[in-house]
Amino acid sequence: MATWIEKDNAFVWHPFTQQKIAPIPMEIVRAKDACYYTATGEKYIDINSSWWVNVHGHGNDYIGKAIQQQFESIDHVIFADATHHKAIELAERICGILPAQFQKVFFSDDGSTAVEVALKMVVQYWYNKGIQKNKILALDGAYHGDTFGAMSVGQRGGFNIPFEPYFFDVEFLDFPVLDKETAILDDAKTKFSSGDFACLIVEPLVQGSAGMRMYRPEFLDSLVALAKQFDVKVIYDEVMTGWGRTGKLFAMNHCSEQPDIVCLSKGLTGGVLPLGLTVTTMEIFNAFLDESKAKALLHGHSFTGNALACASACASLDLFEREETWKNIQRIEYWNRTLKQVLEGHSKILDVRMLGTILAIELKQSEESSYFSQIRERIVQFFLSKGIFIRPLGNIFFFNPPYCITDEELELVKQTTLEFLAD
Repeated sequence: MATWIEKDNAFVWHPFTQQKIAPIPMEIVRAKDACYYTATGEKYIDINSSWWVNVHGHGNDYIGKAIQQQFESIDHVIFADATHHKAIELAERICGILPAQFQKVFFSDDGSTAVEVALKMVVQYWYNKGIQKNKILALDGAYHGDTFGAMSVGQRGGFNIPFEPYFFDVEFLDFPVLDKETAILDDAKTKFSSGDFACLIVEPLVQGSAGMRMYRPEFLDSLVALAKQFDVKVIYDEVMTGWGRTGKLFAMNHCSEQPDIVCLSKGLTGGVLPLGLTVTTMEIFNAFLDESKAKALLHGHSFTGNALACASACASLDLFEREETWKNIQRIEYWNRTLKQVLEGHSKILDVRMLGTILAIELKQSEESSYFSQIRERIVQFFLSKGIFIRPLGNIFFFNPPYCITDEELELVKQTTLEFLAD
């Protein structure tokens, strides 16, 4: 009889993995709170929250019960010409916790599709109004997902090279490091003044896959104000930055200026089930109202508005209303700040940066920082040897743990980090 790894090798194609040279994947048989458990009895701290989604930890009993209760009434129904109460509840609650201009929620499946919907909304908004605006502006280093529209507004090169001939044209601003902010804003003003730009899309304050690169809310406020001055719609991709990761519920809560569209996913359901939301204003929604069906947003997914995912998201919102959740976020934020102080100036570190529950450590190396840096495998193996599962972005490793992680687990992460740097 074939072993589990023989079956995995025979039938499974893993994401972001070069399977010719990849090590044997861990055989996870249980996940609870902040940890994985393997078939051979090892325990690993999930320090990156399973691709940044399990904000409340694994196997959360409250979310599990909400899903079970929902399954007893509705598992899934078509979301065109039908609706259900859990989707209505979720949409109302989402609009209630976002700034007041957000009043309409479109359901999809994940972060990439939430971004695809946002792009289609903006393009068709201008089309429906009979105004020709054909350009889109993004930030250098952006990552918005792996579907074609999302890839088009993301960083060129790297793992997108085979697909670039099929991307639509997008213009990019330089990443806003402090000493370039003024020049970048001048560049944006020149671009916007052409009248050709339909929208600006950004990951607010933190570029996740680019290496947890961080920039100031003051810069973002200035950029969004410029966009509004020239009637350019603004999309915030809060797929990663939402749900407490920046120390506030959303990254936009650090800012004065607000976008026209926000994309949500990852921690939306507590990381338990896939769900994406694209939330926008009545101004944008009203542009799709017409006697002609052709002016409707003709977009959807088989699992749009899935009742189980909506129940999971509502339960996650319940948990964010608990004081305990925010005490844990503040506790992790304090731990990050303390570790950052310890690491600053270390001879092996190029940069250490933090915001909220995110702490990123960029190691020095002879070449520029890169997703393909060979030191990545050394980081992974060292941390695994200490009971910590981590997925670095090349020479940049980072922590954004589930909020239920214990102080003892955080201390192990700290000691392992110091030992690795001394190794």
